[in-house]
Amino acid sequence: MPDIVILGAGVMGSAMTLPAAHKGARVTLVGTHLDVDIVRSVAETGVHPGLGIRLPSNVTALQWTDFGAAVANSPDLLIIGVSAAGVRWAIDRIVEDLRTPLPILIITKGVAPGNGSIEILPSVIAREVEARAGLSLPVSAVGGPCIAGELAAMRDTSVVIAGSDPALLARILGYLEAPFYHRRLSTDLLGVEICAAFKNFYAIAVGSVLGMLEREGKAGNGAVMNNLAASAFCQALTEMTILVETLGGDPKTATGLAGAGDLYVTCLAGRNGRLGRLLGLGHAYSAAKRTYMAADTIEGAQLALEIGPTLNGMMTRGTLPADRLPLAAAIVSAICNDAPLRLEFDAFARP
Repeated sequence: MPDIVILGAGVMGSAMTLPAAHKGARVTLVGTHLDVDIVRSVAETGVHPGLGIRLPSNVTALQWTDFGAAVANSPDLLIIGVSAAGVRWAIDRIVEDLRTPLPILIITKGVAPGNGSIEILPSVIAREVEARAGLSLPVSAVGGPCIAGELAAMRDTSVVIAGSDPALLARILGYLEAPFYHRRLSTDLLGVEICAAFKNFYAIAVGSVLGMLEREGKAGNGAVMNNLAASAFCQALTEMTILVETLGGDPKTATGLAGAGDLYVTCLAGRNGRLGRLLGLGHAYSAAKRTYMAADTIEGAQLALEIGPTLNGMMTRGTLPADRLPLAAAIVSAICNDAPLRLEFDAFARP
């Protein structure tokens, strides 16, 4: 049976223990420095407090200080399930404790600015580990609509596992075989990761329509604003396709599970949509975050803050087509400059 280590005991990393452990693999769940209480609960009771379920009996929970011991015998797969903000911390742990190469599967969703462009997290991890530790690690990624609570409850979930080596991907698919976890293979790692990051970003705009409706109220005949929400969703999908294609990925990825599927499920609920609602009500981003969501990690907003200047620079230089990305520009302006988030109907879906 394979030996699988998961770094990050939050809800998503811990939910991954369900498919990982389904066929009897030895699964070690290692928390971060922020997961001490979660790991203690799992170790003592078997129950994950955030997911409200008992993890499989073949899952061992360890504190982050035991990560070196967990990877000492070269496990078959290391899954990184930390938040986007924790990726640098995870790289530090890998550099400190890993002695031999092993495949990595990252479920963290995000991108980073790099040399005036956008770099996907698998590339960041592989480059930094090789530079600092001399280890060449194949890094693959998971994309697609996957709500942690549903996966933990073993509800049917479809995902895309992407990487550059089809043979390795097939092996990873085998490690995660479970009747409720439906895996598809893709070699478009860049496209899957662009979609995985930007669906959080664009869900803010779709969520803003709820705030606009609250602010303006229903029409006299009871009409709401589903037309506008649908237009914002379609514009988001159009722009994700443009971003994927312009940055070198397969545009069809944006209309599949990794793009349309993940964007849809993210727009149904979550922190990005809640922030969007506040912006739609007329709150400036900084005030909304400080007053209503101070303790929340809002991945779409973090993305805008981190790569907003890079996106603006690329659009100014013509590396990205500014006239075809009006929604991206509006979101960046709202998050980075506290400007009102405006959905400009006439600018949508430019050919």
